[in-house]
Amino acid sequence: MAKISSADGRTRSSLQIFIVVGLCCFFYILGAWQRSGFGKGDSIALQITKSSEECNVVPNLSFDTHHGGELSKIDDADSKPKVFKPCHARYTDYTPCQDQRRAMTFPRENMIYRERHCPREEKKLHCLIPAPKGYVTPFLWPKSRDYVPYANAPYKSLTVEKAIQNWVQYEGNVFRFPGGGTQFPQGAEKYIDQLASVIPIANGTVRTLLDTGCGVASLGAYLWSRNVIAMSFAPRDSHEAQVQFALERGVPAIIGVLGTIKVPYPSRAFDMAHCSRCLIPWGANDGMYMMEVDRVLRPGGYWVLSGPPINWEVNYKAWQRPKEELEEEQRKIEEIAKQLCWEKRSQKAEIAIWQKTVDSESCRSRQDDSSVKFCESSHADDVWYKKMEDCITPSPKASAGDLKPFPSRLYAIPPRIASGSVPGVSSETYQDDNKKWKKHVAAYKKINRLLDSGRYRNIMDMNAGLGSFAAAIQSPKLWVMNVMPTIAGKNTLGVIYERGLIGIYHDWCEAFSTYPRTYDLIHANSLFSLYKDKCDAEDILLEMDRILRPEGAVIIRDEVDVLIKVKKLVGGMRWDTKLVDHEDGPLVPEKILIAVKQYWVVDGNTTSTQ
Repeated sequence: MAKISSADGRTRSSLQIFIVVGLCCFFYILGAWQRSGFGKGDSIALQITKSSEECNVVPNLSFDTHHGGELSKIDDADSKPKVFKPCHARYTDYTPCQDQRRAMTFPRENMIYRERHCPREEKKLHCLIPAPKGYVTPFLWPKSRDYVPYANAPYKSLTVEKAIQNWVQYEGNVFRFPGGGTQFPQGAEKYIDQLASVIPIANGTVRTLLDTGCGVASLGAYLWSRNVIAMSFAPRDSHEAQVQFALERGVPAIIGVLGTIKVPYPSRAFDMAHCSRCLIPWGANDGMYMMEVDRVLRPGGYWVLSGPPINWEVNYKAWQRPKEELEEEQRKIEEIAKQLCWEKRSQKAEIAIWQKTVDSESCRSRQDDSSVKFCESSHADDVWYKKMEDCITPSPKASAGDLKPFPSRLYAIPPRIASGSVPGVSSETYQDDNKKWKKHVAAYKKINRLLDSGRYRNIMDMNAGLGSFAAAIQSPKLWVMNVMPTIAGKNTLGVIYERGLIGIYHDWCEAFSTYPRTYDLIHANSLFSLYKDKCDAEDILLEMDRILRPEGAVIIRDEVDVLIKVKKLVGGMRWDTKLVDHEDGPLVPEKILIAVKQYWVVDGNTTSTQ
């Protein structure tokens, strides 16, 4: 047999090296072309995932992903997910940070016992909160405004306690909400008409409203048709389930109270604040509660107070309170309003309306009042577990006059960005973010065509950024709770409010201030990367499961290695999942985990799955 010469060997080796180098260069150029989002290379990549794009998110998910990440490094022995068992039936309506039994161990002074008191690490539940027996999907909006299935929130106490005030009525297997309230037994529509005779509600000037002590949130429910979105809050107290009723109706609400801690909203957030017999002692603590409302109220915004002590001269007997006490209460409110430079616009019957002065600085400079204290303006948005202060928050010169009416403000450059108040965020950055999220949401709608159907009314964005996801998905059929993690690199919640959206500060190492099963869809962008070294992903996922309705959907966008770990955890949580490629193709390391929570309910001390 003839031997191969050394020269031939060197020639073949050189040829092989040349071919390998050539192929590497070709595939590098092809990959770069696909990731750019242009040309046929991207079309080919999209065709590979076409089957997943054309499917709706349904309980029986069967998608595959093109990127295996670190899956091959997981041993077979470790690949089985941890199975999370159902919690006991008594935890059906468990609210970890507003637990009634724990609350009673705290002082009642200034409502401290109604504030957030989260369990210690060793006391946290590591099980799945069950739905009550008979739980059904809530009615679609707008029917949900008026009707809530009894099985979803089986509490009749308000139908008795508030019977004459027309809050809620029990009819067969549903609760009916006639639209009444303590101060508007004739209905919210007539009450809103009274407010609109003074406040410019119709022209988009008033878009965001803070409703303190909201009851079952009928004001927010009826303001929705007038393009006003209300952030309502009430404590978890003897009026069982009032916030739960609000969310079952499809109205934004959280469990909260004006106590000793600042409310979890940025300064200058709301166009209007409202109290309808909310039982908040506005004149107490040197006016601290009114000063906190002033902090979150935009210059030019309105404050409405209806009920005691307004019109005490006529009503003191009906309220069964001494007229001297009511007179002094109103005197204090008027005095504090003057310090805050609020101008009283109207007082008719039991409704008084003040307007916060746009140029409050010049107003205060004319006041010869040494008792007026000003807060440090640099701390105006530092509110998470921070004590409320009896000082006035100064407003910057860039004010509400720069804010466009809604819906124009949704995509207009927010004043905070235009003035350079948000480090690292320019007008160009803001516009690019909007374009990016329009593209992302368009891809979501291809994956889940129910997004536009009204199926998902209550939506949460767990890491909201500039609010561009909420803006891109904006519709009269839904609303988004934009959550600003307290550890986020940029505090942009003020920008979100300037867009005419709502949101809240929160630390996802703790439970959210809401009841179980109150959101239809949860969106989490880069959340698990953000909290990677802060707290356990298991705790965050269990909290997501607690607040998600049965058959609700989850969209998690993150790096593939992070999502593989998340997917393994939710494998034991009764979620059906699918890992989907980025809309720009399989070579992009960012992926999307789509999930649907299975339907299962409590059955005595056990649970049943359907």
